[in-house]
Amino acid sequence: MKKTSKFLLVVLLTLLTACNQESIKEETTNKVETMEEIRVASWSKPITEQTNLLVEEEKGFFKEQGLNMTFIPGAGGGDAIKNILSGQADIAFTDPGSLFFALDQGEKLKVIYNIYPQNVFNIVSLKEKNITKPEDLKGKTIGVYSLSSGTRQNLLVLLHEAGLTEDDVKIEETGILNFAPLMQGRVDATAATDTGLYTGKQKDLGEVNVMEVKNYLNFPSDVFVVTEETYQEKKELLQKFLVGYQNGAEWMIKNPDEAASLAVNYAIDGKDQANNLEIIKLRNASSVSPTTDEKGLGALDIDVLQKAADTYQRLGLVENKLDMNEIVTEELLPKN
Repeated sequence: MKKTSKFLLVVLLTLLTACNQESIKEETTNKVETMEEIRVASWSKPITEQTNLLVEEEKGFFKEQGLNMTFIPGAGGGDAIKNILSGQADIAFTDPGSLFFALDQGEKLKVIYNIYPQNVFNIVSLKEKNITKPEDLKGKTIGVYSLSSGTRQNLLVLLHEAGLTEDDVKIEETGILNFAPLMQGRVDATAATDTGLYTGKQKDLGEVNVMEVKNYLNFPSDVFVVTEETYQEKKELLQKFLVGYQNGAEWMIKNPDEAASLAVNYAIDGKDQANNLEIIKLRNASSVSPTTDEKGLGALDIDVLQKAADTYQRLGLVENKLDMNEIVTEELLPKN
């Protein structure tokens, strides 16, 4: 009887273990099956300043929200918007200038998150060129990341401030590592960002003059944009994404050293951890503003974007009056 009881107990335990393992396997399978896809079209290749977006495998900011996030590289803000208009992506990581140009062409878009409230663009030239104000750019060759990038749009803002047009200069596409052509004398000046300038200085750029666009027009450098259709049909999905992104941004602000270390493995320009740290500090600083201090990361200031859109129209960069009240929405922002 004792042998029989032991045998029956072993059989019972074996069956329970098998059932439990099958249950766990089924639960895991269901969890994988319920992961939702979200595609983010960036203005650039995977670079250090976007480390919070690149470390999903390590940190799982989006996985925690039930999302499988795909990063789609690009060559400028216009590229990012093209990707959402063509259905290749759900969200565009783009600059306001590219947004304004698309809206001016009649595209139906929504701004859902303020990535970098501070304008980080600048125009850099070697001291010897004696380019100290926008007027000095007349007749000069100026490098930009790409013709569809924020570097070009912000260059145009400076040109118009001086009463100049694109026809008064020669614009040359130089790619993201655009300080090499400046150092080689192929261009007289180059349009860049604060992080780009830092990287250039680490490569013996030498003494330079810097014109910061924020001194002429301080508006966000980058925002998340979606099509009107995506906004109407995927609100819950977009809300989950913004929670994941905000969590990642907060992590990078609180843990710059860890982010700099991880960037070595995930960013194409991230081989030097010390440089990564400085770039990440710069980008963290551009992620905050008085508005985000009050409302949380991602908060949108419609008045600032309206001022920028009006300036673009006044300077002839866009033809139509753009109403940011119809374009900007705070409905999907994470509740703090």
